[in-house]
Parts: sequence; structure tokens; C-alpha cells
Amino acid sequence: MKILVVRFSSIGDIVLTTPVLRALKTQLPSVEVHYLTKRAFASVIGSNPNVDRLHTIDKSIDEIIPALREEQFDWIIDLHNNIRTKALKSKLKRPYKAFPKLNLQKWLLVKFKIDKMPDVHVVDRYFEAVKHLGVENDKQPCEFPVNEHEAVDVYSAFALQPKSYVCIVLGAKFKTKQLPQEKVVELVDQLSDPIVFIGGPEDKALGEEIMAKTAHNKTYNACGAFSLQGSASIVAQSKKVLTNDTGMMHIASAFDVPIVSIWGNTVPSLGMYPYRPANVHSFTMHEVKGLGCRPCSKIGYEKCPKGHFKCMMEQDMKAIITDLTRE
Repeated sequence: MKILVVRFSSIGDIVLTTPVLRALKTQLPSVEVHYLTKRAFASVIGSNPNVDRLHTIDKSIDEIIPALREEQFDWIIDLHNNIRTKALKSKLKRPYKAFPKLNLQKWLLVKFKIDKMPDVHVVDRYFEAVKHLGVENDKQPCEFPVNEHEAVDVYSAFALQPKSYVCIVLGAKFKTKQLPQEKVVELVDQLSDPIVFIGGPEDKALGEEIMAKTAHNKTYNACGAFSLQGSASIVAQSKKVLTNDTGMMHIASAFDVPIVSIWGNTVPSLGMYPYRPANVHSFTMHEVKGLGCRPCSKIGYEKCPKGHFKCMMEQDMKAIITDLTRE
């Protein structure tokens, strides 16, 4: 049997498809699993041992249609379920199943604050697309294999031992999902463990600004210094990780590391919180409840639509620090 799994973006969403890939590979005899995503996210899935072949596009599905037609897939498993994947399925003309995206329920929650979302993680909704094959969720964590040549030796890089430091993920795709600089400084000043900042090149300046403003004398700015795989390896070796609702939060869920997550304009009830089965470290989530404007978006904005940014500015920093310092 040959199966094409489709998820074009983004980092966190792709990581959350990995339990499905593992289940397909381990529960179906002689299955050949292909994966289609955007080239920009190839590194997220390229090292996954449960993917036999990775296909990528830059902008258009037409780039890959001829090659995919030659594969004659037995099934297309659509874990994105948008206009582009509908066009893909139409052009390939192969049997397919898609996961329930719940767009109506999301719209009601964001637009009118009417919560009709089921209490079901998106990973479990992904499994709806493969249940016809007899594939079931094995209740194991997500997977993010790190290439050995990209893994970071934290002692060589920062003179730190593994499991001796707290990792703080500074960035987020949208500003309304990101803990503001002054709040990070407030938090860092009250921590005693060494701290390593993680983020992309666009977060490097923020890391430097925080280091200049904090009295903490054991902070290290790894933003933009390593690949996604390298940053993931730093997270994997940390004592705890503090993260916004972002892709690295889901990468962290693949490792045996306690997660402290902070939620701004988005809400966990959308089903995209850290995926942590009961047999691994738990996670905590911090959000300002009772705000009539939350969630203002299922994704995010560059600035607070209301101008006050209460969902981040009113975070209980004492509770967050307690979670980060608890042994």
C-alpha cells in the first residue's frame, strides 16, 4: 500500500502529524508512506524515519502534480484540508480522506466567543483521516528526530551541562502570541538557573536587548545562531522550556522536557496545545481568562486589535515563575 500524507504548513502543525505517520508505518504491513509539504518546512519532517519519501513544493501544487500522478497512491491522507489540498485531490484523482477541520466551530469561537469546539486534541482529529484503514492512535508523543550533524553540544556552545538550564523561546509568528520584552525581563530577573534564549534570526536583537536589561548574569542568546534542528536539540537538553504558542512548543512536546506555555490571543481550546500523553512529562498552560476579546484570532496579529494587549500584559508572572522553578 502506498499512502500520501499532505500537510503544507507550518512547523507546529507538521510536528503534530508525526503520531499519524508512526501509526501508519507500524500498524500497516508493507506500507510506503510519502509526505507532501512546502520546501520551507522540509527540515521539520525530512529526518522522520516513518517517511519513505518526501515531496515538496515552493508555491504551486502544479510543480509536483506530474510526479505524484506517477506514484498512483492507494490513499491520500489530507491533514491540511484547505482549498489547495482540495485542488490537489481533484487533480490526482485518487481515493482520499481528510481530517475534520471544524472551521465553523473555530469561527464561532473567534467571532462570537461561542465555544462549540470538542474537547479533542488536533492529533486525535488527524487520526479520523486514517481510521478507515484500521489505524489507531498509539498514545505516544510527537516525534522530531534531530540530525546528529546539526545537534548542539551545549557545553561547547555555552559551557552548560545538559538539564542544567531553562530554555526560553522568544519568538512567535505573530506578535500577539509573543510575551513582551518587559515581561521576559521581569521573569528572567527572578530565575536562578542559566537561561538560553531560542528563536530565529529575527529574534536575535530581542535576545540581545533582554540580556542588556536583565540583572541575570547567566543568559545566552542562541537566536539565529543555529538551524531549526540545532535549536530543537538545545530544547531537548534543557531542564525546562518556557514557550509561547508557537512551532517550537510542539517540537518541545516531542522531548522528555517539562513545558511551561504562555497563551496570548489564541486559546488552548482550539485544540493546538502541547500534545503530551500521560506517560511523559506534563505541561502547564498560562492564559488570562475572562477577557471578552479572547480569542481575537485563531492565528494572530502583528499588534493587539484593542490596543491594550491584556492577554499578555496581565499574565500571572508569579505563577509562571513558580512553574519554572518547581523541582
